[in-house]
Amino acid sequence: MSDERAVSGALDDVPASESPAFAEPWQARAFACAVVLSRRGLYTWREWVQALGTEIATHPACPGEEAGAAYHRQWLATLEKLAALKAVASAAEVDSRAEQWRRAYLNTPHGQAVKLEAHASNEPRHESTQ
Repeated sequence: MSDERAVSGALDDVPASESPAFAEPWQARAFACAVVLSRRGLYTWREWVQALGTEIATHPACPGEEAGAAYHRQWLATLEKLAALKAVASAAEVDSRAEQWRRAYLNTPHGQAVKLEAHASNEPRHESTQ
Protein backbone atom coordinates (compact mmCIF):
# COMPACT_ATOMS: atom_id res chain seq x y z
CA MET A 1 0.00 0.00 0.00
CA SER A 2 1.35 3.45 -0.87
CA ASP A 3 2.04 5.94 1.92
CA GLU A 4 -0.64 8.25 0.51
CA ARG A 5 -3.26 5.50 0.60
CA ALA A 6 -2.13 4.47 4.09
CA VAL A 7 -2.50 8.03 5.38
CA SER A 8 -5.91 8.40 3.72
CA GLY A 9 -6.97 4.99 5.00
CA ALA A 10 -6.01 5.92 8.56
CA LEU A 11 -8.83 8.44 8.57
CA ASP A 12 -11.47 5.95 7.36
CA ASP A 13 -12.29 4.76 10.89
CA VAL A 14 -12.83 8.25 12.29
CA PRO A 15 -16.55 8.70 13.00
CA ALA A 16 -18.30 11.43 11.07
CA SER A 17 -19.80 14.30 12.99
CA GLU A 18 -21.42 17.59 12.20
CA SER A 19 -18.33 19.51 13.28
CA PRO A 20 -15.02 18.70 11.64
CA ALA A 21 -12.53 16.70 13.68
CA PHE A 22 -9.68 18.75 12.26
CA ALA A 23 -9.64 22.52 11.91
CA GLU A 24 -6.50 22.47 9.74
CA PRO A 25 -5.14 19.99 7.18
CA TRP A 26 -1.92 19.53 9.18
CA GLN A 27 -3.95 18.20 12.09
CA ALA A 28 -5.40 15.41 9.96
CA ARG A 29 -1.96 14.58 8.59
CA ALA A 30 -0.41 14.45 12.08
CA PHE A 31 -3.22 12.15 13.20
CA ALA A 32 -2.77 9.89 10.19
CA CYS A 33 1.02 9.81 10.60
CA ALA A 34 0.67 8.66 14.20
CA VAL A 35 -1.71 5.89 13.18
CA VAL A 36 0.40 4.74 10.23
CA LEU A 37 3.64 4.73 12.25
CA SER A 38 1.96 2.61 14.91
CA ARG A 39 0.57 0.20 12.32
CA ARG A 40 4.07 -0.11 10.84
CA GLY A 41 5.45 -1.08 14.23
CA LEU A 42 7.46 2.01 15.12
CA TYR A 43 5.64 2.03 18.47
CA THR A 44 2.67 0.27 20.00
CA TRP A 45 -0.59 2.11 20.48
CA ARG A 46 -0.09 1.69 24.23
CA GLU A 47 3.25 3.55 23.91
CA TRP A 48 1.47 6.27 21.95
CA VAL A 49 -1.27 6.69 24.53
CA GLN A 50 1.27 6.85 27.38
CA ALA A 51 3.42 9.40 25.52
CA LEU A 52 0.41 11.54 24.61
CA GLY A 53 -0.87 11.40 28.19
CA THR A 54 2.51 12.56 29.44
CA GLU A 55 2.59 15.40 26.91
CA ILE A 56 -0.89 16.55 27.89
CA ALA A 57 0.00 16.44 31.60
CA THR A 58 3.30 18.27 31.21
CA HIS A 59 2.20 20.80 28.57
CA PRO A 60 -1.48 21.60 29.26
CA ALA A 61 -3.53 24.10 27.32
CA CYS A 62 -2.17 27.63 27.50
CA PRO A 63 -4.39 30.42 28.82
CA GLY A 64 -6.79 31.36 26.04
CA GLU A 65 -5.88 28.34 23.90
CA GLU A 66 -8.88 26.41 22.60
CA ALA A 67 -9.08 22.80 23.76
CA GLY A 68 -8.91 21.45 20.20
CA ALA A 69 -5.88 23.57 19.34
CA ALA A 70 -4.13 22.46 22.52
CA TYR A 71 -4.87 18.81 21.81
CA HIS A 72 -3.50 18.96 18.27
CA ARG A 73 -0.41 20.85 19.49
CA GLN A 74 0.13 18.11 22.07
CA TRP A 75 -0.50 15.40 19.47
CA LEU A 76 2.14 16.87 17.14
CA ALA A 77 4.64 17.30 19.98
CA THR A 78 4.12 13.65 20.94
CA LEU A 79 4.69 12.57 17.35
CA GLU A 80 7.91 14.60 17.16
CA LYS A 81 9.18 13.23 20.48
CA LEU A 82 8.47 9.61 19.57
CA ALA A 83 10.16 10.10 16.19
CA ALA A 84 13.27 11.35 18.00
CA LEU A 85 13.07 8.67 20.70
CA LYS A 86 12.79 5.90 18.11
CA ALA A 87 15.66 7.47 16.10
CA VAL A 88 13.46 8.06 13.07
CA ALA A 89 14.29 11.75 13.13
CA SER A 90 16.42 13.74 15.52
CA ALA A 91 15.11 16.88 17.15
CA ALA A 92 17.51 18.84 14.94
CA GLU A 93 16.09 17.17 11.82
CA VAL A 94 12.53 17.94 12.92
CA ASP A 95 13.50 21.56 13.62
CA SER A 96 15.26 21.84 10.27
CA ARG A 97 12.26 20.47 8.39
CA ALA A 98 9.91 22.80 10.28
CA GLU A 99 12.11 25.73 9.27
CA GLN A 100 12.08 24.57 5.63
CA TRP A 101 8.27 24.50 5.72
CA ARG A 102 8.18 27.94 7.36
CA ARG A 103 10.36 29.36 4.60
CA ALA A 104 8.31 27.64 1.91
CA TYR A 105 5.15 29.10 3.43
CA LEU A 106 6.64 32.59 3.46
CA ASN A 107 7.69 32.19 -0.19
CA THR A 108 4.34 30.91 -1.46
CA PRO A 109 1.92 33.42 -2.98
CA HIS A 110 -1.46 33.64 -1.27
CA GLY A 111 -3.93 31.06 -2.54
CA GLN A 112 -1.31 28.65 -3.88
CA ALA A 113 -0.33 25.31 -2.38
CA VAL A 114 2.84 25.36 -0.32
CA LYS A 115 5.48 23.13 -1.90
CA LEU A 116 8.63 22.43 0.03
CA GLU A 117 10.78 21.37 -2.91
CA ALA A 118 10.04 24.50 -4.93
CA HIS A 119 11.81 26.86 -2.51
CA ALA A 120 15.58 26.73 -2.48
CA SER A 121 15.97 30.25 -1.14
CA ASN A 122 16.44 30.74 2.58
CA GLU A 123 14.96 34.21 2.53
CA PRO A 124 11.23 35.03 2.40
CA ARG A 125 9.90 36.50 -0.82
CA HIS A 126 8.84 40.11 -0.45
CA GLU A 127 6.57 41.51 -3.13
CA SER A 128 6.91 45.09 -4.18
CA THR A 129 3.93 47.32 -3.47
CA GLN A 130 4.79 49.88 -6.14
